[in-house]
Amino acid sequence: MALSCMRCPAAGAGGGAAAARRPAGPRLVPSSSIAVSFARCGGRSAAAAASGWRIHAVAGKGVKAPMDAVESAVAPAAPSMVENGSSSITVEEFEDLASLVKDDEASVSITVVGASGDLAKKKIFPALFALYYEGCLPKHFSIFGYARSKMTDAELRDMVSKTLTCRIDKRENCSEKMEEFLKRCFYHSGQYDSEEDFKELSKKIKQHEGPRVSNHLFYLSIPPNIFLDVVKCASKSASSVSGWTRVIVEKPFGRDSESSAALTKGLKQYLTEDQIFRIDHYLGKELVENLSVLRFSNLVFEPLWSRQYIRNVQLIFSEDFGTEGRGGYFDSYGIIRDIMQNHLLQILALFAMETPISLEAEDIRNEKVKVLRSMKPLRLEDVVIGQYKSHTKGGITYPGYTEDKTVPKGSLTPTFAAAALFINNARWDGVPFLMKAGKALHTKQAEIRVQFRHVPGNLYKGSFGTDLDRATNELVIRVQPDEGIYLKINNKIPGLGMRLDRSNLNLHYAARYPKEIPDAYERLLLDAIEGERRLFIRSDELDAAWELFTPLLKELEQKRMAPELYPYGSRGPVGAHYLAAKYNVRWGDLGGSEH
Repeated sequence: MALSCMRCPAAGAGGGAAAARRPAGPRLVPSSSIAVSFARCGGRSAAAAASGWRIHAVAGKGVKAPMDAVESAVAPAAPSMVENGSSSITVEEFEDLASLVKDDEASVSITVVGASGDLAKKKIFPALFALYYEGCLPKHFSIFGYARSKMTDAELRDMVSKTLTCRIDKRENCSEKMEEFLKRCFYHSGQYDSEEDFKELSKKIKQHEGPRVSNHLFYLSIPPNIFLDVVKCASKSASSVSGWTRVIVEKPFGRDSESSAALTKGLKQYLTEDQIFRIDHYLGKELVENLSVLRFSNLVFEPLWSRQYIRNVQLIFSEDFGTEGRGGYFDSYGIIRDIMQNHLLQILALFAMETPISLEAEDIRNEKVKVLRSMKPLRLEDVVIGQYKSHTKGGITYPGYTEDKTVPKGSLTPTFAAAALFINNARWDGVPFLMKAGKALHTKQAEIRVQFRHVPGNLYKGSFGTDLDRATNELVIRVQPDEGIYLKINNKIPGLGMRLDRSNLNLHYAARYPKEIPDAYERLLLDAIEGERRLFIRSDELDAAWELFTPLLKELEQKRMAPELYPYGSRGPVGAHYLAAKYNVRWGDLGGSEH
């Protein structure tokens, strides 16, 4: 079988994923083989179940069979001519391909629960519009906002329209695209724990689906304490009868091992694991997704990816703003739960995992779980916590964390944390993985820094003076902003003498790839529609992550550890530098200019 397939610009053809995952059966179509080519129909591109793709089956003496007569194309006949080569196709594979044709007429109804909230307005609706603008949504789709707020369809559309923007490379009239998209957006007001309200929502959904096969996606953009109410009501009153039902769950997934396990148990009363899509939007970042590509498709890196050559790994997240009047939510979780236990730990697992059997979701997630279960317990002496205080700069006074009116007086919640983690396996034994995350710091950035070991017996180390760290090669993966990858190498400064300098081999994404990088929510929403689970978190991953951090969090809270104060806009508490120095490491992001 010859296949030609091209995913939409923002993501990939999900309909074909099911065919690829199904193991080939023993039965082959007799005396015939099929060449299948996927062509874009009407300018649309693949989305859920390859919506909008046209399948041409070639059989017999190269005669093309029409779409409504695909089955006749596989009747035993004279040996077939196959485009781009020849091979056999199994019955199971053909059934999967035929299902793509049927799914072209399926509808997808996306319900954003908590539609009046900030996340929905700023991220989810704009991401859905971007997918529509790029031609990545199915042909038949509708979007429903659901919340307690009273609102009409027109009011929802007006609210959503204020946050929509078109791509830089405009191919269509932007206002027309927006108008078409908004016509597919509807609103239903209801309580989160009312089955009757969800029944009414279901009726409204069915009006727009018509007689087609219907698929339902629910995005829970709501506080975790009402997840179970919504899932119960949606499962009983608004799930799909003829197609699939999937639920995207936003973090936080509990506060510790016990609450996370209780949440998972509650969700599984109404959903199977395959229906639950736990979203960590950092896994949808372009440079995070590129991490595996960088490692597994470049021979120059894979042999070096171990304790023999890597001295330490740094996972850094910093924001240049504080809670800014939104400290109520943050204070109940803190920076460790908000950033380190999920975003940074997920990146660590992707970075450190062994080569998976394949790129299938389960194979990748299996390897991530192995890493998380190999982590050594976190010790209190390997952790530094901090909290920002007020600071005046340039005549402007920035308030401290506890001066935020939404934060309880005397709060000990950390706004900064640094930790040294270790993986107890043959590849990474003894290599410190240093995490650092904080608010109200000197800059906004997220990056992965890989510092390599010194060259044994380096003939040129004298040319750097006594600062041996300057002679260290370093790979930096800048996740945000200004996405890029650069490798620091040692280089001779031109001239008659022998003076060395450290230079950057730079890949700046904006310069190399002028096309706008899709937002993480676009990629993850499309993956959820297509049933691609690779970038979503499985329940055993979540369990392993909480098992690592729960003992530390309980110890910090039981001992009421006071965070070290640091000025708003500074580089963080001094204790973080001592923690790094303890393992003979210098934080790479504090070394001055990087470009």
